[in-house]
Amino acid sequence: MSNVITYGTFDLFHYGHLEMLRRAKALGSHLTVAVSTDAFTEKDKGKSCECPYAERTAIVAAIRYVDTVIPETCWEQKVSDIKTHNIDVFVIGDDWTGKFDELKRVCEVVYLPRTTDISTSGIKQSLFQGGRTITNTRA
Repeated sequence: MSNVITYGTFDLFHYGHLEMLRRAKALGSHLTVAVSTDAFTEKDKGKSCECPYAERTAIVAAIRYVDTVIPETCWEQKVSDIKTHNIDVFVIGDDWTGKFDELKRVCEVVYLPRTTDISTSGIKQSLFQGGRTITNTRA
């Protein structure tokens, strides 16, 4: 039995997010997900969210792979979260490769490959710059 943690903004939740959570959960028995707060996302990440924190948290909490959701309020909280939640494995997308290697002193660090051809940034760019239209084809 091992405890896994991952972090993210999870704005405009999409298939890539779902795959990340599924693959993270496959690495252990309990998955904790830290969702970036609006203030942290805007101030420290330099991004704005289309969906407010409460909605993003509700979506992530509803995913069957997720056992616990906590707020991410700053970059520095990771070691504390790992200790508080008895984490064995820290998981993040491979676009962050090497950025969290210092956590290897407190747990295993895994950089998972991103799901190809999908990202929140890409979706926003497509939607707001007149790109392809996303439609629901189900009746």
